[in-house]
Amino acid sequence: MTRERRLVIALGVNLVLVVGQIIFGVVAHSLGLMADAAHNLTDAAAVGLSLFAVHLTRRRATAKRSFGYHRSTTLAAHANAALLLLVTAVIVVEGIRRLLHPDVVHGGVVAIVASVALVLNLAAAALLLDGSHDLNMRSSLLHMLGDALASAGVVLAGVVILVVGGAYWLDPLISIVIGVIIGYQALHLLGQTTDVLLESTPAGLDISALALAMQSVEGVAAVHDLHVWTLSSDLYALSSHVIVDGHPTLEAARVVGERVKGVLRVEFHIDHATLELECEPCHESDHDPCGVNDVNALASHTGHDH
Repeated sequence: MTRERRLVIALGVNLVLVVGQIIFGVVAHSLGLMADAAHNLTDAAAVGLSLFAVHLTRRRATAKRSFGYHRSTTLAAHANAALLLLVTAVIVVEGIRRLLHPDVVHGGVVAIVASVALVLNLAAAALLLDGSHDLNMRSSLLHMLGDALASAGVVLAGVVILVVGGAYWLDPLISIVIGVIIGYQALHLLGQTTDVLLESTPAGLDISALALAMQSVEGVAAVHDLHVWTLSSDLYALSSHVIVDGHPTLEAARVVGERVKGVLRVEFHIDHATLELECEPCHESDHDPCGVNDVNALASHTGHDH
C-alpha cells in the first residue's frame, strides 16, 4: 500500500473520531474526551499536511529548486511537531483549571467512546507503521500513537469514575499526564527535523569512518572539505574534494571517482555525491564560510553533533 493511501485512510479515521468525541465529550462533561477530540482534530490537519508533502515530493526539480521538493516532508514533520506542542500546552492549562474546579463526568459514556477511539487509533497507527525512516510518516505515526495513548488514559479514567461514582479529578489529571508524554515525544521529533533543516550530519553516521572509507579506495591519496547532510529523511547528500594519486588522465580520475561513489552508495547509502577530483590539495581561503579546512577538523567538530 502506498504512503498516500495509508495517510488518506488515517485522515478519514481522524475526522470520524473528532465528530464523535466532540459530541460525546459535551454530553459527558469530559475534558479527557474533548482533549482527545482536539488532539484528533490536530492530527487530521497534520495528516493532511503530510499527505500534501508526499504529493510535493513527486514534483520534478526546477531551475529554482534544483533538489526538487524532498524537504517538504521534513517541513511537514516540523510543523506537525510544533502543532503537537501547542495542543499539549492547551490541554495542560485546561487540565489544571479542571483540577481546581472539577466538573461532574459521566464515566460510562467516557469509557465506551474512548474505547472505540482507542481501537480506531491503534488501527490507524498500525496502518502508518510501514517500516520506513521517513520523518514525515513518523510524525503522523506519532500523532496516532499519541491519540491511542490518550484514549487508553481516558478509558481508565472513565472506568474508575464509573466504579467509584466520583473521583472526577481523575479525568483532567489523565489529560495532563498524556499531554506531558506527547509533548516530550514532539520535542524529540522537533529536534530531529531541526537537524535536517540545519543540514547537520545525518544521525548515526560516523563521519570519521566515512572519510577513512573514502581514503581507502584505490587511487585516493586524501580527502578534505567533506560535507554530508540530509535532504530528506531517506535521502543523504555529500560533497567533498578528493585528491587522487599521481597525475592521472581525466578518464582515470573519473574511474577513481566512481569507485568512491560506489563505496558511499553501498556502505553509507549516499546516492547523491558531488566530488571534486584534484591532483594536489587546493589552497582554500582562510575565510572558509563553513569554518572547516580539512576532514580531521570536520570529524572532531561534528562527530557527535547531531
